[in-house]
Amino acid sequence: MAIAALLGILGLAYLLGSFPTGFLLVKALKGIDIRDYGSGGTGATNVLRTVGKGPALIVFVVDLLKGSAAVWMAQWAFPLLLAHWGESSSVVFSPGFQPWVDMLAGLMALLGHSRSVWLGFTGGKSVASGLGVLLAMAWPVALGALGVFGLTLALSRIVSLGSMLAALAAILLMILTQQPLAYTLLALLGGGYVILRHRGNIQRLLAGTEPRIGQSSPASHPRSTES
Repeated sequence: MAIAALLGILGLAYLLGSFPTGFLLVKALKGIDIRDYGSGGTGATNVLRTVGKGPALIVFVVDLLKGSAAVWMAQWAFPLLLAHWGESSSVVFSPGFQPWVDMLAGLMALLGHSRSVWLGFTGGKSVASGLGVLLAMAWPVALGALGVFGLTLALSRIVSLGSMLAALAAILLMILTQQPLAYTLLALLGGGYVILRHRGNIQRLLAGTEPRIGQSSPASHPRSTES
């Protein structure tokens, strides 16, 4: 039963991450499926290019909060699980396993955002949700990564570049601030996943065709069959 309860915590983290913020908001405002426009993602960047700043900001904040909520939920629920079933000789059911539960919950939230069960396992690139996970785990790391994102965006006006550099910065900052191994591993796995989700952006960056904020691009138009 204790194992089932732990799996329930992780399942709930996935469901929190899978809440399709961008899809629902754009559908309510414009009656369209955001996945048919621009990059096809449901995150704040595609909402910005397709609908505008206000909706994009709402999507960013809600997606950030759902990432934080997944970790906060794990930080609250796992001690209750220990109190109910009691600690055991198993390393899993001990207070020392808490960072690992946080890490797993964070990863499940990232997976939920990018592979939402409500959207046929499609979604966004998990950047805002990833920032939310970092905020709940180690806020100095999150603020440092956000600073790297902001500086990169100010200099290049390319969201994808800022997102990937922020993911790399989070890994380095986890190490420099001597966070628990589980948190560092979360940054490594989560950051790698975020970068993997940007592989199309990487190709456009190398080709010099990645759109910049404020630049007219086909992202605001329906996707072509080639995209």
